[in-house]
Amino acid sequence: MLPRLLITGKSGFVGSTIVGMLAAEPDPRFAAIPEECPDLLDGAAWDAYLAAVKPDAVIHLAAQTFVPESFSDPRRTFEINLLGTLHLLQALQRRKFTGRMLFAGTGDVYGAVTPERLPITEETPARPRNPYAVSKLAAEALCFQWSQTGDIDILMARPFNHIGRGQSPNFVIPSLARQIAEIAAGKRPHAVDVGDIDVTRDFTDVKDVVRAYFLLIEAGSRGEVYNVCSGKETTIRDALIALGKLAQVEFEIRQDVTKLRTAEQRRIVASNAKIVRATAWAPVIPFAHSLQEVLDEWTDRVSNNA
Repeated sequence: MLPRLLITGKSGFVGSTIVGMLAAEPDPRFAAIPEECPDLLDGAAWDAYLAAVKPDAVIHLAAQTFVPESFSDPRRTFEINLLGTLHLLQALQRRKFTGRMLFAGTGDVYGAVTPERLPITEETPARPRNPYAVSKLAAEALCFQWSQTGDIDILMARPFNHIGRGQSPNFVIPSLARQIAEIAAGKRPHAVDVGDIDVTRDFTDVKDVVRAYFLLIEAGSRGEVYNVCSGKETTIRDALIALGKLAQVEFEIRQDVTKLRTAEQRRIVASNAKIVRATAWAPVIPFAHSLQEVLDEWTDRVSNNA
């Protein structure tokens, strides 16, 4: 019988990708638990749930991940990301969970890193500059503490920007892809509204991120934190131009001040050397393929008015 994998946040971007990958090609290491999780803020409901599903491993993804929302409602962001993680840990402890848990944090915890200190490594000081990143760093610290003083084997990942099918249009690449698809379908003037597109980001395909999580559960070390990233730096402008070429449309670029972020980091590129050493993981899906996947999704959605 395959180990039973509990995925919190199963309906989210990464969670739904994991479910889809395991359904399309069963993994010899895990079988996803089909039952939906309780609300993370309902600690009491987790006892009955864990007694019923009896997980062997946990990937904790459930979170409030949209940075602008964390500024508008920081309390709720902390309730979900920090207190929700505490409720999960307490319930696992009460059920005497003996498996391994992976906490999915974020590369956003590093905050502003000067160019001379790039690429970002796990030794780079964490200096988060938005409530979302602060909440995730706090939850990560909680997981580390439990890994050292409790009975639960926990390790932590810090994924950087990841893209693919199923990501909310609140995020930059699907937002751009949706606008490009609307232009191609004749449903939008030939203009794309953007924020600051001359910043750089480190993009990894979501399926590569999932593979990294699986390998970390197998081969990562208790209490350790691992960057999950491509190690490559790409400007948002280059991604936008590439999307336009894939769709074969021309457009004007218009800056929308409402899309500009407070405390924006100009350049982001990270090192994946630690996870490569620990697991031999490497991203294999080209960025152009990921962009095509996102564009294809939005082409279909725009044509179906979805």
